[in-house]
Amino acid sequence: MADGVNKFLGDSIGRTIIKLIVVCLIVGFVLAFFGFTPDNIIDSIRYYFLDLWYNGFRALGRVGDYLLLGAIIVIPIFVILRLMSYRR
Repeated sequence: MADGVNKFLGDSIGRTIIKLIVVCLIVGFVLAFFGFTPDNIIDSIRYYFLDLWYNGFRALGRVGDYLLLGAIIVIPIFVILRLMSYRR
């Protein structure tokens, strides 16, 4: 079972947790530098869903835009990471 978890995480549980903490700190510093706070992000999500509720299906078109916008970044990074881990 431990081998399956390690294979899924890519490393041991302890090392993975340490890596995630370091990455979270770095991303947190960058977001704080640009003026983002957890309250801003939560409020933005809340207002998005309120806007979705109030504007109905017109707002659903923006979900597709957000999905495509995110996919432009996420999919190539995912493919690159998979290809890099495939070599090992």
